[in-house]
Amino acid sequence: MSSVLGYARVSTAKQDLSAQHDRLREAGAIRIFDDVISGKKFDRPGLAALIDYARPGDTLTVTRLDRLGRSLKELLETVEDLKTRGIGLISLEERIDTTSAAGELVFHVFGAIAHFERRLISERTKDGLAAAAKSGRRPGRPKADPEKVDAALKLVKAGLSPRQAAKQIGIGRSTLYRIVAEQ
Repeated sequence: MSSVLGYARVSTAKQDLSAQHDRLREAGAIRIFDDVISGKKFDRPGLAALIDYARPGDTLTVTRLDRLGRSLKELLETVEDLKTRGIGLISLEERIDTTSAAGELVFHVFGAIAHFERRLISERTKDGLAAAAKSGRRPGRPKADPEKVDAALKLVKAGLSPRQAAKQIGIGRSTLYRIVAEQ
């Protein structure tokens, strides 16, 4: 038996979830998952819990699509993830219901847009790399100064943490952690 599950999100604790809860309950949501977190952060524990809880055939219901993602990219990623899990999506404000035949078309349109966007990014990246190579530039991060790396490694061997050594020498912390792990 499929279930309607609600997802509500507000950006700050000062905002109220009750209006979203009311609309989601009216839409038949048997359980509502919440996040009080900025839409800029894609890591949303309430949404993750809903997706873990949901079973194929269930429907994720939101009041508006912007509750799922702030950018088209985030929204498309979320919709694609729902599709692969067999979870439908209903957006009350935009009147999108992917559990219907017309809604299935919406999934395909979202997928086509995502594919198109990925292709454009890939083409722009290839063009940029080709232009850089043509002008003699090598894109990417410059190699760490070997003298600085040696000095940082000596500090680590002397008992300083990699974080402290990287800060003292002036190299990237993650670079030093990677080098330490390789040795």
